[in-house]
Amino acid sequence: MKIHPLNTGNFKLDGGAMFGVVPKSLWQRTNPADNNNLCDWSMRTMLIEDGNKLILVDTGIGDKQSEKFFSHYHLSDENSLVPNLNKLGYGLDEVTDVFLTHLHFDHCGGAVKWNKDRTGLDTVFKNAHYWSTDNHWKWATEPNAREKASFLKENIMPIQESGQLKFIERNGDYTKNAFNNFDVLFVDGHTESMMIPHVKYKGKTIVFMADLLPSIGHIPLPYVMGYDTRPLLTLSEKEKFLKIAAKEEFILFLEHDFHNECCTLQETDRGVRVKETFSFNELF
Repeated sequence: MKIHPLNTGNFKLDGGAMFGVVPKSLWQRTNPADNNNLCDWSMRTMLIEDGNKLILVDTGIGDKQSEKFFSHYHLSDENSLVPNLNKLGYGLDEVTDVFLTHLHFDHCGGAVKWNKDRTGLDTVFKNAHYWSTDNHWKWATEPNAREKASFLKENIMPIQESGQLKFIERNGDYTKNAFNNFDVLFVDGHTESMMIPHVKYKGKTIVFMADLLPSIGHIPLPYVMGYDTRPLLTLSEKEKFLKIAAKEEFILFLEHDFHNECCTLQETDRGVRVKETFSFNELF
């Protein structure tokens, strides 16, 4: 097995929305905001070579939305998914599986593109299975008013229409070998049945954090995003996970932290806190 981190671009989101009830005077220590209260965030994905499988975990925001849509998020095009995949020597048709932690637009938008004449939408990875869960799929395709702006039909329905959609079965909150020898933690605070893959790699457990822990600035328990549908549940899910991650010395791969790609955790007298930060390639 070989793991490659991939950056699909950077964007900006309101700091208050990203940190919920926490005052700006506290969260800006780790995530400084500009004059419009916007903070920088990454959209990292992970490419996993495993035997005859080439697995992509999340896809970033993509490039098919309107100029007006992108203007809200100040998307940087310095990095994008397809060129970075090509730099590793892989083409789009070689990806066998796309594992979508959840279906918010910044995690799945890169899974679908316009066709050549922009008359319809196609999946980006023609030979891949796209993996979700049935209860999250239902949640996303019949969205509540709070999340409706994050679940965009053009990102979601073409996957089903292509016949490439597959579901991972959820058995409780933690399923061993749920997908291609990954263990998967299911959490429901941010959105229904978000999947957090745990990958065994070179004697370590690598955890792709998705939106359970967007950045190291979210490690203290009250630092919960305003976007989360069930913030108190996120708090308890995060507390349980952080204790296990510190004890087991997990490597946390941070999808959205603009400044830090990976971190480890430790128990302190103030609770679980960051131990070390580093890039993935520094460790492996």
